[in-house]
Amino acid sequence: MHAIRLHAFGPAENLTYEQTEDPVPGPGQVRIAVRAAGVHLLDTALREGQQGPAPRPTALPTVPGREVAGVVESLGDSVAGLWLGKRVAAHLGFAPGGYAELAVTEVDRVHEIPDNLDFAQAVALIGTGRTAMGIVQFAELGPDSVAVIPAAAGGIGTLLVQYVKNAGATVVALAGGPHKVGLAEKNGADLAVDYKDPSWPGKVRAFLGDRTATVVFDGVGGDVARACVGLLGRNGQHLVFGWSGEGVKDGQPYLVEGVSEQVLGPVMAKKAGGPHPIRTLELRALAEAAAGRLTPAVQRFPLAEAAAAHRALETRGTTGKVVLEP
Repeated sequence: MHAIRLHAFGPAENLTYEQTEDPVPGPGQVRIAVRAAGVHLLDTALREGQQGPAPRPTALPTVPGREVAGVVESLGDSVAGLWLGKRVAAHLGFAPGGYAELAVTEVDRVHEIPDNLDFAQAVALIGTGRTAMGIVQFAELGPDSVAVIPAAAGGIGTLLVQYVKNAGATVVALAGGPHKVGLAEKNGADLAVDYKDPSWPGKVRAFLGDRTATVVFDGVGGDVARACVGLLGRNGQHLVFGWSGEGVKDGQPYLVEGVSEQVLGPVMAKKAGGPHPIRTLELRALAEAAAGRLTPAVQRFPLAEAAAAHRALETRGTTGKVVLEP
């Protein structure tokens, strides 16, 4: 098979497109003919050898990537034959191997893809979608809610705009540049503004009139987060799930005591509850999409151009979920 391999930690150019051995499914595993592999901002930090929420690879060379969608084409021992030929999506957990034509994972991680989704959309939902479903657990949304969503044209932001709008709330979307602002508007935002324009907070206040924001869904941090928190009214929520604006590798989230709450990782899983909370969130995302309430935005790159995908993601040159297609 062909795969992207990382032989040494460092820049995007260290991702090379090579031929390597096909993986073999073990007991309880399936092998997926990959049609789409998800790219996460965390992947760029792991590529450089940084420690993050996922452990950095300890053995090189490695095949990066933890989100795949495709067709089950081989079964390990004890796996039911009904899985063969199924269109599926799976998050590989902390195990890498997604940037490839073939990927192996436990059958318990696999979800059948709804008929109305293509592979790229499905892979967006299995990672980004589950995160979005985890985030919205922490907010009570309704007609009186005013939600501010930075990075609204990104993978998570796109889904948050749709979900919050479907809940009847007013959506204020922030995006970088006219093109991304236009995407947020098309996605259903009541107001979309360019956060690169220093006057954007005033535009939001003028739009809201005597209302104030009730919740900020913050994956950006930095000066944008500070300005967003300034728009909150009494008892407003600042839900923090990332801080890309301050650097995914070395930055720290912007937090205000009594207002901010970090909602990633174990906190999100605990809120979802049940014996398999992450799988629960994945199922919620797929169900929302199957019902037509969520439509993920994706930006596609050929598998061989994984380095270009990483560079675009690091420089905020992407919209939606970044996906590699073999």
